[in-house]
Amino acid sequence: MLISQTLEYALRAMVFIATGTGQSYTTLQISQATKVPQAYLSKVLQLLVKAKLIQSQRGLGGGFVLNKEAKDICILDIVNAVDPLERIESCPLGISSHGNDLCRLHKKLDEAISVIEKDFTDTSITDIITNPTNSLPLCERPAV
Repeated sequence: MLISQTLEYALRAMVFIATGTGQSYTTLQISQATKVPQAYLSKVLQLLVKAKLIQSQRGLGGGFVLNKEAKDICILDIVNAVDPLERIESCPLGISSHGNDLCRLHKKLDEAISVIEKDFTDTSITDIITNPTNSLPLCERPAV
């Protein structure tokens, strides 16, 4: 799998929260809608809070909300919060004669990571939820 399970779960949660237009969702609500185990989701949500992408509100009516508008949160922000992409700057095999002069394979892999990084930077949460398809990405439709 190209992305980790943790990142997949974080993306699901962010997309779901963004569909609420300012509504606060509990961990249980997010878990049920995104089909992410609640205990695991709690850890993922704390990473997103730490990265200041969402905020936690306590008390009656509390839960999680976006910390800024969905259009201002790019996919790379979420990636960096939970499972950052690692660029290849020197030989990952530790071959001393390669140093920072990457072999063709590692150079190609780093170029691919660069393309992914750019695409993730250019794609906001709003882009994900507003491009019409027959289903809401990554989660169940919120109950009306």
